[in-house]
Amino acid sequence: MASELAAKQCVPCRGGIPPLKGEEINVLLEKLGGSWKVMDEHHLEKEYSFRDFAEALAFTNKVGGIAEDQGHHPDIYLAWGKVGLKIWTHKIDGLTESDFVLAAKADEAVGA
Repeated sequence: MASELAAKQCVPCRGGIPPLKGEEINVLLEKLGGSWKVMDEHHLEKEYSFRDFAEALAFTNKVGGIAEDQGHHPDIYLAWGKVGLKIWTHKIDGLTESDFVLAAKADEAVGA
């Protein structure tokens, strides 16, 4: 089901819409899978593990390219052997479907 989300494109948010809540989040989180966590119905978080710094950096660069392509940018934490992503739509200070789309694309990038 995550591939269904990964196949979509992020849609720029112009504000003026309410962030997703409750069941709307749960439905998308179930489709996403991959051990993503929803924090306070505000943002998505996940930490990826890698064998070394070089692999973590390569993944960071891959996610950065995806983010640029999608026009939707996560907070990225890079450390030796791990990368943490935090994703939300800043314009509305909460979650939209595009956040789940970007998360699915990041998961896909690990296997690519």
